[in-house]
Amino acid sequence: MNMKSITALLLLSLSTAPAAEYFDETTATTIFAFDDVSIPHSQNLRLEMRSPTRHPANPVVRRGKPGTPDAHGVQFYGSIIKESGKYRMWYVAFDDDVKNKVASARWRAAYAESVDLVTWTKPNLGLVKFAGNTRNNLLSMGGERWGMVNLKVIKDDEDPDPARRYKMTTHVYFRHNTRLGTLLPFVSADGFTWMPVKDVKPVRAELKKGDLLMPDVHFEPCGGLYIWDGQYFICGQNAMNATRPYQGRLVRMYRSADFVNWSATSSIGFVRAAQHDYLGAGRSREGEQNHEGISVWNRSNVLLGITGRWHGAADWKGVTIDLGFVVSNDGVHFREPAHEWTFLKRGEDGQWDQGGLIQGQGFENIGDETYIYYGAWDPRHWENTPERGGVGIAVLPRDRFGDLVVETAGKGPGDYQLPEIASEFVTSAIPVNQGASTRLHLNATGLGKEAALKIELLDNKEQPLPGYSGTNAAIIRQSGFQTPVLWGGNAEVRDLPERIRVRVIFEGRQNTDIRFSALYLRFW
Repeated sequence: MNMKSITALLLLSLSTAPAAEYFDETTATTIFAFDDVSIPHSQNLRLEMRSPTRHPANPVVRRGKPGTPDAHGVQFYGSIIKESGKYRMWYVAFDDDVKNKVASARWRAAYAESVDLVTWTKPNLGLVKFAGNTRNNLLSMGGERWGMVNLKVIKDDEDPDPARRYKMTTHVYFRHNTRLGTLLPFVSADGFTWMPVKDVKPVRAELKKGDLLMPDVHFEPCGGLYIWDGQYFICGQNAMNATRPYQGRLVRMYRSADFVNWSATSSIGFVRAAQHDYLGAGRSREGEQNHEGISVWNRSNVLLGITGRWHGAADWKGVTIDLGFVVSNDGVHFREPAHEWTFLKRGEDGQWDQGGLIQGQGFENIGDETYIYYGAWDPRHWENTPERGGVGIAVLPRDRFGDLVVETAGKGPGDYQLPEIASEFVTSAIPVNQGASTRLHLNATGLGKEAALKIELLDNKEQPLPGYSGTNAAIIRQSGFQTPVLWGGNAEVRDLPERIRVRVIFEGRQNTDIRFSALYLRFW
């Protein structure tokens, strides 16, 4: 066999080799590098956050043709759920019927689906009549025309009632002395045909004041919807005073135990540093603030969030929006791993996502990559109701939002050089499922012969556990997204106390090459 034939066979084998099989990280306990609650103790390490790239196929969902439900806007204040090998997207469609003077009635709930997360179709659902026929992708919302600006969807497998399996929260309007935003939740058995949780009817696409589920203040909900500690949480924005006056749009949270009755009390989920300086009444558009709450990726023990970074101005023509990154360990309070850091910057003028970005609840790990879905809205042209871009994807290496790396700044030259100190961290206490088998996996790069991560298991008082520390510690020299942690060749860990801590040490002459992104603990 000649070299050309050998090369062809080699290329064929590489092209047909199976892709790496990864477990679903959302089912594990994840210790992220940027989570300083899960990693409260460290020495000689530095956090470096990663910025995503834009997918070359952006926007992966575009506006429809003239006369279609989303001809004027595909607004991804929406959600994506993976189900039975298919990805389902719910979003807001904005039509181009300029003769319709009820602006909110032009905003409707719509649907798309994909098998690869990049190529999306808008199926003809046959549920809602639009422009004289039902050949469209509009969802049935109880037979009524509601004006929906934002929506979020979750699948709730814990609800015993199959008619409530899917849950949607929407931002609709009601009339007081002016037009105010409020919450209207829906439930569905299949994600296509929905009913409000209460028997309510719209008036000119808006909710009657007597049908409100929350206090009659202006609140723009549905930045995020998630379940945490047995309660449903919605996240949105308003500029109402909290326990003290903050500047502009705040991330405000409401909660419910049954998805029908919502709390009158609320909490402030996140405040940017500049918002502590109140600029005064009538200036809510100005200054650095939040926009439309937080879209949440529920990672079981921690919540990751994307939030709007509003750059305000006295006039709309000066307002722009980027996206920020936040994290929460209690389901209520969010914080930035990196102070005032921009996760994804708005597009340049002339690009589809110019002027402003909006966050959707779409997060997926696929192959070696993490996809974060987002939308576009240019607030500088708010008064001219411009067309709204579509849906795009921001891409990171799988689950690598940020890394812990060895800090070298303390190593001075000559006589100023400090003694060698270890680069390490110790986690907070991690609950262990008693009687279950435990496995650990590392998400790290830069490992090799001269760069290793030493893993030790400790009890809650940080005493080494026999068999999993000291000379029995695991030494990992292989980079990967889910590299198994082995003790003496054995992956399974048993007979652990109710709570453990993990100590991770960066070792080797080339330990500055190591980038630690995450540690996963799986129990079964």
